[in-house]
Amino acid sequence: MFELKKSFLIFLLLLSSMTFIDAQQEDAQAEGMKVWTEYMTPGPMHEMMAKSVGNWKTISRFWMDPSGEPMETEGTGKTEMILGGRYQKSTHNSTMMGMPTEGIFLMGYDNATEEFTAIWIDNIGTGTAIAKGRYDESTKSITLNGTMVDPMSKQDMNFREVYKFLDNDHHLLEMYMVYNGQESKSMEIEFVRQ
Repeated sequence: MFELKKSFLIFLLLLSSMTFIDAQQEDAQAEGMKVWTEYMTPGPMHEMMAKSVGNWKTISRFWMDPSGEPMETEGTGKTEMILGGRYQKSTHNSTMMGMPTEGIFLMGYDNATEEFTAIWIDNIGTGTAIAKGRYDESTKSITLNGTMVDPMSKQDMNFREVYKFLDNDHHLLEMYMVYNGQESKSMEIEFVRQ
C-alpha cells in the first residue's frame, strides 16, 4: 500500500513538473515569436529609406589624384523598396572614361543590431563592397564604414561613405578611401529627383 501511494505521489509530481515545463516552453515560444515579429517588421528607418523611392539624375565626380581635378559624368538612378519594404535597391547607369557603367546598391536596416548594411556591385569590377553604419539624426546622414578589395594589391582596402539626405529631392553620397593610413575623398554623387 505504501509503495502504491509512493508511486501515485511520484506520478503527481511528474505530472505537475511536466505541466510547469510545458507552461515555461509556451512562454519562451511566445516571447520568441514576439522578438522575431519585432525583428522582421519594418520600422522608422525603413520608412526613411522608402522616401528615396523614385527616379534620380546623378552627377558623379571621381578623383584619381586627391590633389587633382575630378572627372565628372552624369547618369540616372532608380530606387525601390523590395521584400515588403525591408530593403532598398538602387540601380545606377552612367559612363566612366567613355565606358557604360551599371551598378546595384542594396541597403537594409537591421532592427536587431540597429545599423545599416550596404552592398555595392557593378560592371567595372567583379568584387563586392560591403559596409555597415548608423544614422545620425543631427546631420541627417548615414555614415558607413567598409572594405573592398584593391585589384592592384589584392588586399582589403578600407573606405568610408557618408550618405546625406539634404532634402526629399536632393541627396549627396561622399566616398573616402584609405591609402597607407591616409583618408582622401575619391568620389561624390549628387542625386536630384526626376
